[in-house]
Amino acid sequence: MYNRGIRGATSVTKNEEQEIIKETMTLLREIVIRNEIEPEDICSVWITMTHDLDATFPARAIRELEGWELVPLMCSVEIPVQGSLPHCIRFMIQVNTEKSQREMKHVYLNDARKLRPDLSGQGTN
Repeated sequence: MYNRGIRGATSVTKNEEQEIIKETMTLLREIVIRNEIEPEDICSVWITMTHDLDATFPARAIRELEGWELVPLMCSVEIPVQGSLPHCIRFMIQVNTEKSQREMKHVYLNDARKLRPDLSGQGTN
């Protein structure tokens, strides 16, 4: 068994609690579905947001899901680089898996597709 990282990112249009929660859940759901993982497979989830988002903790949305209560979650502020994508939420999910690095399906949604156009074509959205 290996410990692999799955990256993901999405964006919101406004710094509003409900939109941050909704897009966090959408991103998580897509990563879980595309990679066929369960909460028990996950070592930890590292979540960052750009400095312009402060309406809520995105981890709050995940903690409320059944089966996710014990998954270690950590939120942080993304490094504020000039010209970087605003209103962005990023994930780094560490999972235990038998899959190879190439089999990991990274997910980029909304305006965050611009961050990794080489990986954004996987799946729909």
